[in-house]
Amino acid sequence: MKSITIDDFNQVELRVGTVIQAEAFHQVRKPAYKLQVDFGSDIGVKRSSVQITDLYTVSELVGKQIMGVVNFPPRQIGPFMSECLITGFVQTDGSVVLAVPDQPVANGLKLA
Repeated sequence: MKSITIDDFNQVELRVGTVIQAEAFHQVRKPAYKLQVDFGSDIGVKRSSVQITDLYTVSELVGKQIMGVVNFPPRQIGPFMSECLITGFVQTDGSVVLAVPDQPVANGLKLA
């Protein structure tokens, strides 16, 4: 594992947001969802493609607060432009458990 400095960590804009829209993403090889996430008034709504279909349904994602990196450059995934990276923990079976705050917080707050 490579060590980083606190300055390296501080460059990562890891923010909390609320999923406002979720839908199946059928145009990709691996099962995925397309999300729209509200990261608050300063950042706005960003879109992301996420491979979390093993443990989450579209209906349970809407309204859920998640953690995302909002300062990566956009990435084209098939016909979709992903604008942020939603974070989670990849289990040994490949399923992903989302990283979420354990209490509601304001959208856009930065992980410190």
